[in-house]
Amino acid sequence: MTVQPVPGTLYTVHAFEDLSIGQRESLMRTVMERDVALFAELSGDANPIHLCDRFAAGTRYGQRIAHGMLSASLVSALLGTRLPGPGAVYLSQTLTFLSPVKIGDVVTARVEVVELLAERRRARLFCECLVDGKAVMEGEAWVAMPLRGAA
Repeated sequence: MTVQPVPGTLYTVHAFEDLSIGQRESLMRTVMERDVALFAELSGDANPIHLCDRFAAGTRYGQRIAHGMLSASLVSALLGTRLPGPGAVYLSQTLTFLSPVKIGDVVTARVEVVELLAERRRARLFCECLVDGKAVMEGEAWVAMPLRGAA
């Protein structure tokens, strides 16, 4: 089923029965200066490594880096809008940050169904974010799936 909750935006709604091991989705986003500033404002994380060129120049990265959770939020976007999609409830997430994301980097977020628990209507997904084909974050998420037609 496809729904249109926001004009001009389509979401695919999956019921548990629609999922299969190996099913994947991805999205790409360029991390912009504005994204980092807005994320800092929304989260309250004003660490100068994200916001201050002079401070960041003196770190081992030599420049400002995006919040790790900004990249992780792309996984949340995938889970809530594409796979499994609207109606899925995010239960848990593990994350390992492998490399920094810099302003201007193009991040590809990917999720893949790796386990299905029919009796509890749960799905486990492998999650990763990549920059130039190199993993910068990985982990796994558990989601609870809605009944067919519940979303």
